[in-house]
Amino acid sequence: MNTSLRDELAHARRETDRLFDLIAPETLYHRPIPERNRLIFYLGHFEAFDWNVLARRLKGEKSFHPTFDALFERGIDPPPGEAPSDSPSDWPALDEVARYKAQTRAWVDRHFDDLDPLVLQMAIEHRHMHSETFAYLLHSLPPESKRAPEASQTSQPRAPRAGTSPPSNPMIDIARGPVTLGKTPEGFGWDNEHLAHQVDVPAFRISRRKISNAEYLEFVREGGPVPHFWSPANGAQNGAAKSDHWLFRGMFQTMPLPLAWPVWVTWDQAAAFAQWRGLSLPSEAQWQRAAALTSPDPRRDNFNYLRWDPVPVDASDSVAPPDAPVQMNGNGWEWTRDLFAPFAGFAPHPFYPGYSADFFDNRHYVMKGASPRTARLLTRPTFRNWFRPDYPYMYAGFRTVENSKVENSNVENSKVEN
Repeated sequence: MNTSLRDELAHARRETDRLFDLIAPETLYHRPIPERNRLIFYLGHFEAFDWNVLARRLKGEKSFHPTFDALFERGIDPPPGEAPSDSPSDWPALDEVARYKAQTRAWVDRHFDDLDPLVLQMAIEHRHMHSETFAYLLHSLPPESKRAPEASQTSQPRAPRAGTSPPSNPMIDIARGPVTLGKTPEGFGWDNEHLAHQVDVPAFRISRRKISNAEYLEFVREGGPVPHFWSPANGAQNGAAKSDHWLFRGMFQTMPLPLAWPVWVTWDQAAAFAQWRGLSLPSEAQWQRAAALTSPDPRRDNFNYLRWDPVPVDASDSVAPPDAPVQMNGNGWEWTRDLFAPFAGFAPHPFYPGYSADFFDNRHYVMKGASPRTARLLTRPTFRNWFRPDYPYMYAGFRTVENSKVENSNVENSKVEN
């Protein structure tokens, strides 16, 4: 019996189950983000993935509900302006989906000890990934549509005052040296994490902290695009001159813009800010080399479901080396300038062939790190996330670099180690 994996699966299930406790049952038929499925899809999707991968593909089990296996198998990711047109009545009743969920979990639990541990790990990590997806879908619901969890379930502090002085954000030197991207075959890794290879990274400078709301506000004052998580207060419009003219839409409350929190933006907005500063976003290799200077810590860096919203970008300063970047893993994913592309030797996973390959389209960019709603399992150095450059809903920030070559470091100066 693999007790560790059983515990991991139980933990992942608890986290996804708690998300559904935040909303009323009828809210599951809402669609808070136009480009995504209605919320009820996720009630079935967590279990459909487990059934389709663990039971049907791994063990050849005959389906007990083929319609739901197909309906809930995979989410959607259409371009802007191509939102789905289904209605709530097109989706099954909650009690039907609940029975499907219960039967699937019962099968997995009965056969757990006979399942390939690496495929189980895939199912567990998939559940954690979509736990974060579901969280940012809920974030787009108005506060009155959600029930904040009890204080014992979250360490989220009270909303900060907007007038808090924003922290400085110095550039720090990163010496030239090698970094390994990707992983070796030992243990589980998603197909896009392979094959491990070494990249030589020239010396560069990177901002010690994520770009804060205060820094980005300067850009907005000069006409820069407003982030999705900001909304105008008192009739203010784009380019407002004072921070109290902007509100931040947190998970459970709207508050005056917290200047010291990281700004969460699209890749397009991050790249435009960097260009405005005469800088650039880091390459994946640069990001990884800088991140190697510190080890992830969930309480210090804000990940692993401890909070719903950010913490100040300098919250880690007292326990971090002065010459190392802070919060590389946590408090918001970080955009890189690299397009999401396969490493040399890439091969799709036979049980999930479209996981990465469907997005090698020169229209998605690599993100690294973690957000407050990212599970600990997904903060390994080799893990890669990705989204379209105009996708505004992700918990994604960025930092800037200078004196760097704007090239895709995934394919230059590399040596395969696998």
